[in-house]
Amino acid sequence: MTLLTIIFALVLDQLLGEPKRFHPLVGFGRLATGVERLLRTYVIRKDNVPSVVIRVAGLLGWLFLAPILTWGCYWLVSPIVDLADAPEFFVGAVVLYFCIGNRSLAEHARAVAVPLTQKPFVDHDLVIARQQLGRIVSRETDSLNKEGVAKAAVESVLENANDAVLAPIFWFAVAGIPGVLLYRFVNTLDAMWGYKNQRYRYFGWAAARMDDVLNWLPARCCALSYAIVGNWNTAIRCWRLQAPLCESPNAGPVMSSGAGAMEISLGGRAYYHGQEVIKPTLGEGRVACSEDIEASLRFVWRTIILWIGVIALIQMFLLY
Repeated sequence: MTLLTIIFALVLDQLLGEPKRFHPLVGFGRLATGVERLLRTYVIRKDNVPSVVIRVAGLLGWLFLAPILTWGCYWLVSPIVDLADAPEFFVGAVVLYFCIGNRSLAEHARAVAVPLTQKPFVDHDLVIARQQLGRIVSRETDSLNKEGVAKAAVESVLENANDAVLAPIFWFAVAGIPGVLLYRFVNTLDAMWGYKNQRYRYFGWAAARMDDVLNWLPARCCALSYAIVGNWNTAIRCWRLQAPLCESPNAGPVMSSGAGAMEISLGGRAYYHGQEVIKPTLGEGRVACSEDIEASLRFVWRTIILWIGVIALIQMFLLY
């Protein structure tokens, strides 16, 4: 049943894409904003409060918005799920559909790739590509050249394939509806609060750490899968040598293995909030180009198919 639910959710995602209106995660984001506002008003209150108070406030917000809300959501759907296999299948598929974003990832990546591959290529095409890239990355894009835009887009595809597709599938396979709900809430809070700037350095500490915890195993399964569907030797070598150089404990293995498996080079200079950051080189081989954006999307699909096959084998083993 789990395998069929995952396949059906992926089919729904491909057919329907991300809902344009009334997406549950949009509502969750608004709720998180409201909870943060209340905590800053009634718990933190002043700008010069001790960092431990801000951390506790962020932890309280995380506890309400992640585990408690997960329990509440599952409590609401559990009467339907407990009725029979068919309701459980459809509810699970719909929940997982709302928690993954494979088609959305592809649409955003292609919106960057299309202007980059125009012939003849003109300056206006680069401007459009930068604008589209700005919708999926947190770095500044205004000064990026064609090569820089392509590298950033491929990095985004490789990293977000784990966050938006593979990790939700992992937690649904392991813990069902509660597992994927908890992961998606935690990951969304990290995307909102997990910045190391003045506003969120302490307030978002719990959100960032818990996202690291829940992503630790899925990210390494993703990195291993990238190696399997690509160049194994290069992927494993890049993972071993380059991942420790990355700031993120989970994005490092995913992107270094993915770049190595695709035999391309990523990383280099980037700007965040006006500050220059030299990111470590990821992968080996030629520098990523605009054609590699589409190639990375095909690479992700091969990885998804591999996961479906592995889940099928595990289910067969458990049944027999």
